[in-house]
Amino acid sequence: MATAAAQRTAGTEADGTPDTAGTTAHQRAFDAAVAAEERIEPRDWMPDAYRATLVRQIAQHAHSEIIGMQPEANWITRAPSLRRKAILMAKVQDEAGHGLYLYSAAETLGTSRDELLDKLHSGRQKYSSIFNYPTLTWADVGAIGWLVDGAAITNQVPLCRCSYGPYARAMVRICKEESFHQRQGYELLLALGKGTPEQHAMAQDAVNRWWWPSLMMFGPPDDESQHSAQSMEWKIKRHSNDELRQRFVDICVPQAESLGLTLPDPELRWNEERGHYDFGPIDWTEFWEVLKGNGPCNEQRITQRRRAHDEGAWVREAAAAHAAKHTGGAGGTGATRA
Repeated sequence: MATAAAQRTAGTEADGTPDTAGTTAHQRAFDAAVAAEERIEPRDWMPDAYRATLVRQIAQHAHSEIIGMQPEANWITRAPSLRRKAILMAKVQDEAGHGLYLYSAAETLGTSRDELLDKLHSGRQKYSSIFNYPTLTWADVGAIGWLVDGAAITNQVPLCRCSYGPYARAMVRICKEESFHQRQGYELLLALGKGTPEQHAMAQDAVNRWWWPSLMMFGPPDDESQHSAQSMEWKIKRHSNDELRQRFVDICVPQAESLGLTLPDPELRWNEERGHYDFGPIDWTEFWEVLKGNGPCNEQRITQRRRAHDEGAWVREAAAAHAAKHTGGAGGTGATRA
């Protein structure tokens, strides 16, 4: 709605000082837009805290996509068949694309990609703790696809209705591709689960190791989550951490039965009264330790990320020079297009 969008455009006084009355009007227009399920767009006025929350969340999401390439890329050269290798290569390539979409969405909020990457490399911004666990066997590729990407889909599908337009639109394509990744992981585990006893044992071992970290992916319990309540009020998030975690458990139990695998939780059972599965306590001490940088692969992941960034500097410089050359040519400076 053009009028509503115009009302949400920020303003200042003629001398450059903030327009307090105008800001109050903008706040009311912003609140009304969020309440009415309208999308907030980059040129609309938005509270500083809303912008900062989006930058933090989108950056963490983008960082998780590019760091998340590492555990599975480790198995590309050791995939057991050409078909499996092609599938895994396509998936890792998708993750790079997801990072690109998300960094682009963050840039619409006035922050540069270089700034975000610098914060990642210096430890000032986080990525999902799940990627600080090692991939010990080929079955881990299947467990990541089924559990990790399955948890990601559960968490991310509601983000397609996020109140911030560029983030919501990026999530539509990302979720479609994540659905492919989840099916790939499920199919891989199905093949192993119905294979030889050794293959079944390898699949079960992978599920045993990835189940609890996957439940931690949704973040801390609601009563310990610092940002969830405000994010839900702004309709950045649509569901609480515990709601999403419960939804994920309810989805996974029947899938595990179809795979012929067991989820490593002796307290997992159907609760007729709640209409959900009960599950055991999560080791939140482990979650916080990994988040602090004390997980099995924290140092390895960020060291590899810094190395890749440094080694790719010449590519970025060449691309910038190429763009500058062509921009100059288009501007009528007489430069010849290659």
